[in-house]
Amino acid sequence: MTLTDLSVPPGTPDDVRAQAARGEPREPCSDPTLGVPVPRTGRRGVPPHRLVVLGDSLSHGFQSGAVYNTDLSWPAIVAHELGWLDRFRYPVYGGPGGLPLNLELLLRRLEERFGRRLSLWETPLALFEARGFLDEVEDHWERGPGHVPPRTGRALHNLSVYGWDLRDTLSRTAGDLERATGRADDSFLDQAVQDATERAALRVYPRWDDEARQQTLVDAATGLGRDHGEAEAGIETLVVFLGANNALPAVTDLRVRWSDAGFQDLRRKGACTVWRPEHFAVELAELVAAVRRIDARHVIWCTVPHVTIAPIARGIGAKVRAGSRYYAHYARPWVDDARFDPARDAHLTEHDARAVDAAIDLYNTGIEAAVRDARRGTGGTPRDWYLLDVAGLLDRLASRRYVTDPAARPSWWTPYPLPPALAALQPALDSRFLVGDGRGGRAAGGLFSLDGVHPTTVGYGLLAQEVITVMAAAGVVFTDRTGRPRGLPVQVDFDRLLRRDSLVRRPPQLLDSALDLLGWADENLRWVSRTLSWRV
Repeated sequence: MTLTDLSVPPGTPDDVRAQAARGEPREPCSDPTLGVPVPRTGRRGVPPHRLVVLGDSLSHGFQSGAVYNTDLSWPAIVAHELGWLDRFRYPVYGGPGGLPLNLELLLRRLEERFGRRLSLWETPLALFEARGFLDEVEDHWERGPGHVPPRTGRALHNLSVYGWDLRDTLSRTAGDLERATGRADDSFLDQAVQDATERAALRVYPRWDDEARQQTLVDAATGLGRDHGEAEAGIETLVVFLGANNALPAVTDLRVRWSDAGFQDLRRKGACTVWRPEHFAVELAELVAAVRRIDARHVIWCTVPHVTIAPIARGIGAKVRAGSRYYAHYARPWVDDARFDPARDAHLTEHDARAVDAAIDLYNTGIEAAVRDARRGTGGTPRDWYLLDVAGLLDRLASRRYVTDPAARPSWWTPYPLPPALAALQPALDSRFLVGDGRGGRAAGGLFSLDGVHPTTVGYGLLAQEVITVMAAAGVVFTDRTGRPRGLPVQVDFDRLLRRDSLVRRPPQLLDSALDLLGWADENLRWVSRTLSWRV
């Protein structure tokens, strides 16, 4: 079969093939209301739960291979700017860098021990040191203080779990997770935390009694919505940010395998890496119906970002042709262009990437339609739902795809204006893999953390700013520390985030580039599969 400029691989679903044949990607929606007004009537009081989030790793607080600094997740940043962080309930992870493997802490430990460059004879010592760090992490979570997750008497407000897709959020319960968490083995050869995702999830799920253990995350949000107090709804703003994990495994595994008849089976769905849009539509319809039953004054639905932009799968060499978005091959960011061998190195092709992007465009068309129908009152009363087009946000920040290649830009594309505190940074922040300059500073990157999938702290700040902008437009009142209303527009304190963002301020410098060591660590410690490719 001859593959043309707009071709996708054999076996690609027909609707994905048709979407890819259009050439230009889906145009993002800049108007969160989609041009459909909804009367603001019947509001009374301030709902007791001002922000609730249903999400995955992008909302959980995941960064550099671990969920750790959850006080810097984008929901926590929004809560801070809302003047409500002291009442915002979110999971907390301690120990040596959280779960499952904190790459920043690992690199900094090696740098502290060996300096900024490893000699040949130090490499075995570095491997031994890295295994010692893994053993410390494993012991903490499997046998030490982190072994038993705390039980809270109230549902959290950040109901997000890394690795979760729509089905997980709809179906998994704490009881399921407890049964799935097996007896841990203290293996010297394989020191990854066993059942790491389940252990992380158990710190999010309701677990205070047997009835709570049977609740899904959607059930927990529904319960918060019923806690009205004197308001007409228990939740002021509900944000739904799910769907990335219905396509992300394609780039973390570097393999495209479409969903099949078992896509709703929790035990079977892990075999696929990309959901067919028709299957995603089934899951989305069920989630939309469930969210309609949650008493929330406003609901913000986020679109799915194009996962092929994430630098964990880097385009090799040059674009396939002038004006194309794509590279012939996508491999790990530490694979040297000159040494790349498609017969040896795991990779995606141009046609794979196009198919994944087209599938995500169809996911997002469905999410957009759900918001439009709700605002129009299709099937019932109009609802104050909004669309936050995260896909468009990432597209506008995509350095190698669009920013540095004007010929590849779609007709609708415009650059994303960074806030002044970030725009002033040198070198400029971009979406390439984060690397140090060998002198204590940053040579490239800054929007993505060391796992090449999840944002840095300032990257999460950009997402928080977009959410805040939509919330303010919906009439949500942001207050300062004294409780007084803040003026508009409400701006994220990026100076605060920069002070906390150790990756942007002082990235690891070992080997002059973290890429070399991360490639070495993946070869010897398999960190990509351990942190980014969770499967049931």
